[in-house]
Amino acid sequence: MRNGCRCWTKSPRRLRQLTQEERGWVWGVIGKRAAQRLHPEALAHFANGDARFMTDDHLAWKARAGMRAGDWTAVRDAIAHMSAAQASDAAWVYWRARALVALNAPDATQQARALYDSIASPNGFYEQLALEELGHRIATPAPPAPLTAQEREAAERHSGLRRALDAFRLGLRSEAVREWHYTVALHTPGGMPERELLAAADLACRQQLWDRCINTSLRTTEVADHAQRFPMPHQAAVVRRAQDIGLDPAYVYGLIKQESRFVTDARSHVGASGLMQVMPATARWTARKIGLTNFRPHQITDRDTNILIGTAYLKLALDDFEGSLPLAAAAYNAGPGRARNWRNGPELPGEIWAENIPFEETRDYVKRVLANTTSYAALITGQPQSLRARLGTVGPRADSERPINAELP
Repeated sequence: MRNGCRCWTKSPRRLRQLTQEERGWVWGVIGKRAAQRLHPEALAHFANGDARFMTDDHLAWKARAGMRAGDWTAVRDAIAHMSAAQASDAAWVYWRARALVALNAPDATQQARALYDSIASPNGFYEQLALEELGHRIATPAPPAPLTAQEREAAERHSGLRRALDAFRLGLRSEAVREWHYTVALHTPGGMPERELLAAADLACRQQLWDRCINTSLRTTEVADHAQRFPMPHQAAVVRRAQDIGLDPAYVYGLIKQESRFVTDARSHVGASGLMQVMPATARWTARKIGLTNFRPHQITDRDTNILIGTAYLKLALDDFEGSLPLAAAAYNAGPGRARNWRNGPELPGEIWAENIPFEETRDYVKRVLANTTSYAALITGQPQSLRARLGTVGPRADSERPINAELP
């Protein structure tokens, strides 16, 4: 721990000078920092303070530390002290149910089933896990009624959508995105009705504006059109390349959807580019590794080159992490060194390991990629799928495994 925490733990007199509320907050901070470092003493720090005076953020980390330690009483108690808004989030509804079952509380099965049932859905990480807890696998939901010719024509004639499309054609992407969002979400109080949203998403799909297609379709609440929410552009290139190097196309699509929403010229604030958001240094290293001669940095936004390099790196990461989808996704987002550090400690179910990833961005990323992958697999195969099977277990690297690929950037 940093000195800022150590000084309090080694100075009981300072702590006695604080009020009970202040001590609760301080121990929440100390516990959170320890939990983010995956330190085994995190729960002991949390136990020193009154949970009533800890913030939702502190309590979330207390619950995560409890999962990691197998202390389901700590998980249950942390969730019980969360604000109503946070406790109602799908993640904490799921973990509350898991805690009830693990503690064999009175009527635990019935209570847990009601909690799982309240969030179970094919849409989302914890929603999918809840479905599996109820004995179901993840299948593609029935599509909504097909759009009529009149509904499609109305979308094509809509003045706001037409202005946005004109801006896209002129290369004014930022302005186009703002106009599109205003039209579907803000122009009418409460946003467009469901059928109009589906028609607008359909229009975006037909124009190959995949991010607008996905984001617009995600606004529907009564129905879910997974063909819109999980499109598969560039299918021949993606599927052929994935199969050639032994990757699951659903995993590649799940990652691309999270990385770029299929915007081929997407560029992040840190310089990652293209469909698979590859960093320049990673692109150069991977190009050399696969024998791609005469590679130039500007080529990374070329669709086929980006897919070639991005899938090659993903396969190298997956091989280095013994086929673990969550570990490879974490390495793709945060780097292999961090993923290797985060796997140290007890062997954990993949969902517990993912929830304990210290970086919020990477934690959210891994969960979304795995949930996306499961939905894509259901679409591609037409068969029900298991998210839990893809999560597996995560723990320290076995001594018998082949050496770490220390070159992997």
